[in-house]
Amino acid sequence: MKKLLVLLMCAPFTSFTQTFVSANPENKNIILEDFTGISCGNCPDGHQIAQQIKDSNPNDVFLINIHNGSYATPQGPGTDFNTVPGTLIAGQAGISGYPAGTVNRHHFTMSQSGGTAMSRWDWDTASNQILTQLSPVNIGIQSSIDMATNTLTVDVEVYYTGTQNISSNMLNIAVLQNNIEGPQAGMGQLNGIYNHNHMLRHMLTGTWGEQITNINPNTLYTNQYSWLMPDSINDVTLDPTNIAILAFVSEGNQEILSGTEVTPDIVFEHDLDVDCISSTATSALCESE
Repeated sequence: MKKLLVLLMCAPFTSFTQTFVSANPENKNIILEDFTGISCGNCPDGHQIAQQIKDSNPNDVFLINIHNGSYATPQGPGTDFNTVPGTLIAGQAGISGYPAGTVNRHHFTMSQSGGTAMSRWDWDTASNQILTQLSPVNIGIQSSIDMATNTLTVDVEVYYTGTQNISSNMLNIAVLQNNIEGPQAGMGQLNGIYNHNHMLRHMLTGTWGEQITNINPNTLYTNQYSWLMPDSINDVTLDPTNIAILAFVSEGNQEILSGTEVTPDIVFEHDLDVDCISSTATSALCESE
């Protein structure tokens, strides 16, 4: 078998406590929760409006589509897109009609029923307000999926750049899925099939997140999460190649301070087998078959 010799020239390195999250003060990012359902005729318009907001701010706006309520009643096998966390999150939003959405779970003057949910026509205005605000915290995430074991791994770094008038925060990590074909009332269908994106499938940290107790400026919080992914949830296939991981920090169950999203690296078994046959402090000689 042909062997490939690889010479790795390694520069001296310095160890840093913080590795991939920014330590510079930044404005808040948007987490837009879109409450939706497959029997909601106006919901595709809501999806489109949310996507337009994201497209205008691709690195600062992140979407979660949460299927819940009577409009999300399954229409047969493989169409149950509901989740327990999604139902609980929707329950606190004060939804009075669909589609509805929250922008960082902030209470705006245009919010419905005294909650945080708003009509789709208000999402853009609300987002523009939040995007100008300085965030006291930055979030960084890295993720991979080991296809041999179907294990999702998520590394999170949370760095505090500003002060808050509370004593703790909550870290939330959502598993989303794109490109799920299914029914959908309303527009945007092709032969009766709709492409569902940003769909909430699971919360790695539970519905309301995990507590961060030290939120003083210049403080770094790190953690790693792993999840043995099932083949399906509610008979809906969980496709590892269409997964996105969204992490956000909130003051409690409500006000979201900021967040970010990453697509996991897909690691296949035997992608590259490398055996190190000699090494020094500045170089390594390896062979790959």
